[in-house]
Amino acid sequence: MTQTTNKTSVLGIILKYVVPLIISIGLCWLLFHDFDFKEMMHIIRTQCDFRWIAAGMAVTVTAHVFRALRWRIQLRALGIDPPLFFLIISIFGTYAVNLVFPRLGEVWRTGYIAQRQRAPFTSVFGSMVADRLADTLTVLLLTLITFALASGSIIAFLDENSATYRKLGSLLASPWLWGAFAALCIAFWWFLTRKTHNKAITKIQTAVRELWQGFIVILSMPHKGLWLLYTIGIWGCFFGALWLEFFAFGFTSGVFHSHGILAVLVTFVLSSISMGVPSNGGIGPWQWSIIFALGIYGLDSVQSGAFGNLILGCTTLMNIALGIFTFASIAIDRRNSKA
Repeated sequence: MTQTTNKTSVLGIILKYVVPLIISIGLCWLLFHDFDFKEMMHIIRTQCDFRWIAAGMAVTVTAHVFRALRWRIQLRALGIDPPLFFLIISIFGTYAVNLVFPRLGEVWRTGYIAQRQRAPFTSVFGSMVADRLADTLTVLLLTLITFALASGSIIAFLDENSATYRKLGSLLASPWLWGAFAALCIAFWWFLTRKTHNKAITKIQTAVRELWQGFIVILSMPHKGLWLLYTIGIWGCFFGALWLEFFAFGFTSGVFHSHGILAVLVTFVLSSISMGVPSNGGIGPWQWSIIFALGIYGLDSVQSGAFGNLILGCTTLMNIALGIFTFASIAIDRRNSKA
């Protein structure tokens, strides 16, 4: 039993940490193994107006504040009411943790808020799942809108990866996949609804119910209109930050003036989709999407690479700084609580 548990633990560590690291390193090598970094650094030093980058970073922080405000509505519907400041720093900490441990940031912020407010972890976690699902649906909606407005650019992106998408399409069309999924859902439902005196099974059933309660609260909570406005604010800020950063270089500013806001939208959507790829802070997939998107509008890999690497580098430094601020604030809060 112990040996099996150890094997499962090792496999989990590999999937959570090693695979994203390999993906990041592999994509960076494919992108930059013959890249002219000297020319890129020259472009950044001589052509970048860092005021636009700073403005973009400030708008990004505003998006994090909107995310905290949106999450507070969901938590209050569950009877959990943490101070806004600590919700905001939990969002800051999420991005900092994700730099080191991909996808673990969301679990960390759930645990932090649950522990600080003495609330059920599973209920808080369910609200976080609903929070991330809302973001996924927003990206999907933005993708559909972008496809309708710039179908040529999106089709070119799909054609670039045609073999991968054909394999994915054949997998999704398989009756075996959907049959197995249906069987799994039926078995899961039976497990949750069966009556038993087994304490371990009862604990699992209770945990799943609390998780579902935290997730489903999004449908019954008050202030849905305000929640929707905050969602628009989050993604409006993310888009606005990238739009401002387009003016940092003459060549990206030229893309905007030549092709309009649609070029920014295409770049934004492709970069948002790339964040779904497991990696450390988006390193690798994010630059690839930026280079590809700007390549559609005529920029070479050195120019688009300078733009993408600078933004990602500045965002990473910002997340590290916000992470330091977050964990310092948590330490002070805990010290004051003990006192």
